[in-house]
Amino acid sequence: MAPTGRAPTLPEDIQILERGWLSSNLVLMHGRGEEGALLVDSGYCSHAEQTATLLCSALTGERLRLIVNTHLHSDHCGGNARLAAEHGCPIWIPPGEYAAVQTWDEARLSYALTGQRCERFQAARALNPGEVMEQGGRAWQCLAAPGHDPHSLILFEPEAGLLISADALWERGFGIVFPELDGAPAFDEVEQTLDLIAGLEGIRCVIPGHGAVFCDVAGALSDARSRLAFFRSYPERHTRHAAKALLMFHMLEVGRCSLTELQDWLRGTPIHHRMWRLHYAQTPLEDWTAELLRDLAHSGAIEFSGNAVRVR
Repeated sequence: MAPTGRAPTLPEDIQILERGWLSSNLVLMHGRGEEGALLVDSGYCSHAEQTATLLCSALTGERLRLIVNTHLHSDHCGGNARLAAEHGCPIWIPPGEYAAVQTWDEARLSYALTGQRCERFQAARALNPGEVMEQGGRAWQCLAAPGHDPHSLILFEPEAGLLISADALWERGFGIVFPELDGAPAFDEVEQTLDLIAGLEGIRCVIPGHGAVFCDVAGALSDARSRLAFFRSYPERHTRHAAKALLMFHMLEVGRCSLTELQDWLRGTPIHHRMWRLHYAQTPLEDWTAELLRDLAHSGAIEFSGNAVRVR
């Protein structure tokens, strides 16, 4: 484990394009010679133009040979279609949703459930846990990391001590545990993934799906375990946190809308109703939704102006 406070230093062949919370970080692995580069995750679809521009600048003439997704939430694979068409490269994805991608089953892929968008793409093959992915002279171990998403992968390169943790571990916590929002127990899987990360020897640097690269793995794991213990004790708080996070995701996409438009979107978004029924059905749905909006306004995340709502 790296000592607390040491600034992250990445090898020259690994380039991170840190994104806001609407789009995942882009991890660009440069190749050797004529090998070509590999991109891990591609951000949200509304940023596809910006993503394409950033990637083109980072490649500096190198071809993009492959896109790999850690998991298929819309903020991690929304740029796939644009980039694959532009660069003519294949896409590898975790195996659990390979069939759903090939038939583009949006219900199984969560996009219909969350009211989020993702342009249809085709996957060339599944990247299975236990495989070793070669790129730029490095051997990346592909490891199953269920919890946030049942099918998520993390990537570990032991020689340099690099971990691409996706949404399994952030510097301050981890991503929403989506199976729990459907009433499926998954907090144990979060713990197992944290245990897996803790057992990896020689991690020097973690590249999360969102937020800055960090070195204090022990500190991040401690924070994540504390957060997990809290959510286990108070699962309704996890649901409320998730409801606000998904609402904010939508607001970050649209920027500004009328309160009526926002309420219409929430009424048409199945996961919003599922979360309400899971822990808050004793309160009328409209009142619960109003409470979430008041919380977000009180925290300074959004503000109201007449009938308009906008991100601050």
